[in-house]
Amino acid sequence: MSETKLFESSFESLREYRCPDWFRDVKFGIWSHWGPQSVPMCGDWYTRNMYIQGTGQYNYHVRHYGHPSVFGYKDICRLWKAENFDPEELMDLYYQAGARYFVAQAVHHDHFFNYESKLNRFNSVQVGPMKDICGLWKAAADKRNMPFGLTEHLGASFSWWYVNKQCDSYGPYAGVPYDGNDPEYRDFYHDNYEHIPKDGKPGEMAPWLTPNKKFQEYWLAVMKELIDQYHPDLLYSDSGLPFEREAGYQPGLDAVSYLYNDSIRLHGENRAVYTQKNRSPEIYQVGVLDIEKSQLPGIAQDPWQTDTCIGNWFYDATQTFKKPGHIIEMLVDIISKNGTMLLNILQRPDGTIDDETRYLLGELAGWFKICSEGVYGTRPWRSFGEGDTRVLIQGFTENKTDWNSSDYRFVQKDGNLYAFLMAVPESKVSVIKSLTPDEKVKSAELLGAGKVPFAQSFGVLTVQLPEKMPTKYTNCLKLTFEK
Repeated sequence: MSETKLFESSFESLREYRCPDWFRDVKFGIWSHWGPQSVPMCGDWYTRNMYIQGTGQYNYHVRHYGHPSVFGYKDICRLWKAENFDPEELMDLYYQAGARYFVAQAVHHDHFFNYESKLNRFNSVQVGPMKDICGLWKAAADKRNMPFGLTEHLGASFSWWYVNKQCDSYGPYAGVPYDGNDPEYRDFYHDNYEHIPKDGKPGEMAPWLTPNKKFQEYWLAVMKELIDQYHPDLLYSDSGLPFEREAGYQPGLDAVSYLYNDSIRLHGENRAVYTQKNRSPEIYQVGVLDIEKSQLPGIAQDPWQTDTCIGNWFYDATQTFKKPGHIIEMLVDIISKNGTMLLNILQRPDGTIDDETRYLLGELAGWFKICSEGVYGTRPWRSFGEGDTRVLIQGFTENKTDWNSSDYRFVQKDGNLYAFLMAVPESKVSVIKSLTPDEKVKSAELLGAGKVPFAQSFGVLTVQLPEKMPTKYTNCLKLTFEK
């Protein structure tokens, strides 16, 4: 397909998509998964669980704000002020911490838009902050030449949020409808009675993506509004490709082609990335595969993305955060397999980050100063690594891996091989066994320390490491070969 030829809204046309080089080069991005659900500082899915009697978040809501029949999510939205939000300061921190693309949440399942919209009055310019959150993020990213992306979680909203139409089954408000039943706010809370389980228990999950055609049309209109206003370099759906096969109506394909064609008209070629969570090659080849809080076991032919977070998806005052070394090891393992990491940095409701998060970003910044050469612009080698240890591949599981000194992860760039030491050997002698006898090493450099002595026999490479390593986190050897 010619770079200037527009895409059609079909699988046949969109399978001609090729991931742009910028996405393959950046390797690490930061995400602001932030909105009114941060207000209680009580974690993810608050919008849903506050309407399910007996859950921890319901109990918190009732005891902190009042009953959801009286004080509902619309009222939480009005409490979100983002009064100390400073995107310029945060973007500086994120860039220093190694991020080379930035992604902002446009709309979560809560149906609240972080931008000025003609389609939804519950948006951040008209309710709560009175600011175009997405626009402010984009301006800060553009100033630093960072590709800018948006995430949409709207597709699941219609069925996911039917719980606001229910009521308590016991207690002082038993039988009193939650505020999602108020006709004045039906446009915000959705007219989604069709998804209330007839015989199921309260809070039972409905289908993730609704068959309701009117909502599907609305979803597509929102996607076009986002693309027209922000021309994102990346658009992420928190689902598979939404509504991809709807009896001749295909809003998912329409949205993806609209994104790519907008980029072609703007740049003369497609520079946009669409990420979604379908594992079927038939579907995900219209864009880039995204894997939430997990990854792939080996090198993939096509680029892909892991989206993850330092704690919970929204700020949770009780949550334990990942440590810097854990995040770095995850990143290294992911890029060795042709992947990219998108990391959510949690913001409090006022827009600030806490001290622990600042520390984490500072540690990442220090590591990237030493090892960034082995990250940006690299490509997978013939093997992603060697050694005894593998990351546990299990959905939504990110346990810290117990690496040992046999473990390396490899990438390549400009004819050089970068070997990340997942654990430093006590002997301070690094042994790499994956080279062939024909791959004769000309020089070995430990990033951050300079040239180091080495010996090679029958392909096996031994490298003498210094007593003091450049970083307390994952170190990296740069190997240059004789031509």
